[in-house]
Parts: sequence; structure tokens; C-alpha cells
Amino acid sequence: MKALLVCEQREGKILDTSYELVAFADRLGAEKVLVLVGKDAPKVDAKVYLADVDKFGEYNPDLHKQVVLEAIQKENPDYVVFVHSSYGWDLAPRVAASLKVGQVSEIVNIVDGKFELALCNAKLRRTVSPKGARAVLTIQAGAFNAVEASGSAQVEAIDAAGSTKLQFVGYEPAEKKDVDLGRAEIIVSAGRGVGKKENVSIIAELAKAFGGELGASRPVVDAGWVAHSHQVGTTGQTVSPKLYVACGISGAIQHLAGMKKSDFIVAINKDKDAPISEAADVMVVADVLQLAPVLMEKLRAA
Repeated sequence: MKALLVCEQREGKILDTSYELVAFADRLGAEKVLVLVGKDAPKVDAKVYLADVDKFGEYNPDLHKQVVLEAIQKENPDYVVFVHSSYGWDLAPRVAASLKVGQVSEIVNIVDGKFELALCNAKLRRTVSPKGARAVLTIQAGAFNAVEASGSAQVEAIDAAGSTKLQFVGYEPAEKKDVDLGRAEIIVSAGRGVGKKENVSIIAELAKAFGGELGASRPVVDAGWVAHSHQVGTTGQTVSPKLYVACGISGAIQHLAGMKKSDFIVAINKDKDAPISEAADVMVVADVLQLAPVLMEKLRAA
């Protein structure tokens, strides 16, 4: 079994998600070959096809697709794997359509050789297996822990013919946020388990008692309980505080990907089997609305 891993770079820097692709291939037990449009190759013991970013552009779906198809022709892989990022979700279906093969999107795990996907807002999981001999895959960022960037790549230059009417203009800076959670040393986040919008104020008070900032999970933000600037996760902010306290958060992959690099994680949840427990250093099985006032009293007395 062979997997072609389509890596990403931005403004000359190889993205860490490239090493998550390597971790996925290792979990799959597949021979891995990488392809990248960039200046430098990832640090990995594998063959890397490197296309010149000056020729093919920082991102151009027409030209980058041709590079990937050229690598496929050379290697004949069973799987072509992208990260489910803005790059991957735009380029992957173009490649799948060109190959006339199926695509499996947002893989979060591998179970008995099959691909596990989240559904119903990550409340449920299902396993799928492509029917054809080849498939295009995308993996959820953060679902597979990145391997260490080490090794010596066997770099081979790759070129591809193609034309395009598209022109890469540049990256648009993200909208300035009310709060920069990326700089916070302590974050206390509210999840759907707090019950209702009015209860978010209790978590905000707890964050203040800790001397930290208020964070939130996506369902809380989608419900309009908290502003998007407080959202932690792949569609919010990626954080790495010294202390992260998750209050009533079940632990969807998207949320875990945004906070798993925290130095110390405390999870407070009534469900002892909630996925957040796997990432937590301390799991407190309790009703956060009952525990929070007690914690605040202790913190203020300290």
C-alpha cells in the first residue's frame, strides 16, 4: 500500500500539518511519498517531489493540481492524502474529479483499516472504506499527532505542464480579534455543557478568578452565547496556555486540535467518558455549574 502525501507551505515555511500527514501514513502502515510546491522539503526519511513555488505559485489550483497528478502518474499510489485545510478542501476534489475516483473527507481515526469520520457535530462516529482501488482522502487537522521533524528526504524535482487564468494575489490578514487567546497563559473555556447563554457568565467569572481569559467551543459560539473571537479550535484560535480549563466541553476533534498543546489541561464534565478525558491531565467528573462557585471561593481566598 502506498500513500502520496500532499504537503503545504506558506510564505516559505513548511506547515506542521505536513508531519500529521506522515503520522497518518504511519498509522495506516503505508509506504509514503510526499509532494510539495515550495522551496524546501520536509525533514522526513522518504521521497519528496518538490515543485518550484516561483513557477507554480504560492497557491494556484490549476497548476498545483497538475503537479499532484504528475506525482500520481510517477508513483501510482493507493491513496492521495491532503489535510482538510483551505488548501486541501479546495484541491482534493479537483484531483479526485480528474482521477474519477471517490473522496473520503475529514478522517479523524483509523479503525481496523477503515476510516473513521465524525458526524452530527462530532456526536457520532462512522467508519467507511473506499470501494475503488484508489481514493483521495483528507484528514482532520489535529486528529493525528504530528511526528517529529527529523530525517533526510530524498528530494526529486518535479515539473508539470499546465495553463491557468488564475493569479495568486496574496493572503488576506485575519480580522483583528477582541481578545488574543494565543497570548493568554490561562484560558477557561465554556462548552455546550454549561446549558444556556446566561450560564456563560459563571464561566467568565471563573476565568477572571483564575486570572485568565474566557474561551469557548464552536457550538457555544454558533449558538450566539459567546463572540467568535473567543472560539478555540481549528475554526477559531489555536492556543497553548500554561493552563487550559475546559468546562462542559465534550472534546470534538476540531476543539482538541486547537488546545492540545496546552501545558496542563483540566476538564470538568458530567460524562466521565467524554472524549476530552483523553487529552486532559486532570478529569473532574462534576456539574461545572455546581463546581465553579466552589472553585472561585477557593481561588479568591488563596
